[in-house]
Amino acid sequence: MSYDLIDLVGKTPLVASRNLLVKPGVTLLFKLEGQNPGGSVKDRAALNMIRSAMESGRITQSTKLVEATSGNTGIALAMIARLYGIEIELIMPENATRERVQTMRAYGARVTLTPAAGGIEEARDMADQRVRQEGFVMLDQFSNPDNWKAHYKSTGPEIWDDTQGKVTHFVSSMGTTGTIMGTSSFLKEKNPEITIVGVQPDGDSSIPGIRKWPKAYLPKIFDASKVDRILEVSAAEARETARDLASEEGIFAGMSSGGATAAALKLAKELEVGTIVSIICDRGDRYLSSDLFE
Repeated sequence: MSYDLIDLVGKTPLVASRNLLVKPGVTLLFKLEGQNPGGSVKDRAALNMIRSAMESGRITQSTKLVEATSGNTGIALAMIARLYGIEIELIMPENATRERVQTMRAYGARVTLTPAAGGIEEARDMADQRVRQEGFVMLDQFSNPDNWKAHYKSTGPEIWDDTQGKVTHFVSSMGTTGTIMGTSSFLKEKNPEITIVGVQPDGDSSIPGIRKWPKAYLPKIFDASKVDRILEVSAAEARETARDLASEEGIFAGMSSGGATAAALKLAKELEVGTIVSIICDRGDRYLSSDLFE
């Protein structure tokens, strides 16, 4: 039996913590988004944004796409754009790991790097300039409702079904916030008592894939009413927990997944009974050129 690659986006497994959490009455489940064909949770949003734009006629195969990204969205967009035969330029800070840049280029995307000091904000400004001055079209993951709707259609239902409706807490790192917005919207419809927990860096910590946005750059798709709690984690906690995921659970994932897991473990300490689902955003192999696993 054969599949279209697009059919393999989503339907990722939930696996129970074997070692990081051993607490009677409390279950911690990891949703392994690195199992997507492009290697991250962003495959879902990329597919839904491009497919919806094609179906509506907003873009065609002659469209030139541009997007600012810190990594995973860019890889996902590069893969999906290639499947649809669309040209894409991806703009990202120059301190992105080599693996991410090379993966995007392998899929045929043009990659433009901006000064690291300007962060993703400078990349977003350059993408806006491409749209205004050069006729590019930007799907804009930060304001595109098809980003969060991808998770309303897939991630939320998968979690509900795979836990037989027993999920009590959902934990997700917050970047574009699409994952937490869409999943929250679905789960709250099923059971308003489910607690939605967002994860952000503390203080001045820098954690790839997790952001505490300046007000001017806050994603337009973000709705604070859909997040019940925000837990902050340090870069050191995220780094250490990413390593623990690999060494204790056999789950090889990136730093943002470490941050979400660190928050989930903090949450578990507060509970006597509950089923926590935490998103494992991607795979660790795209961080090997960094010092994450040294």
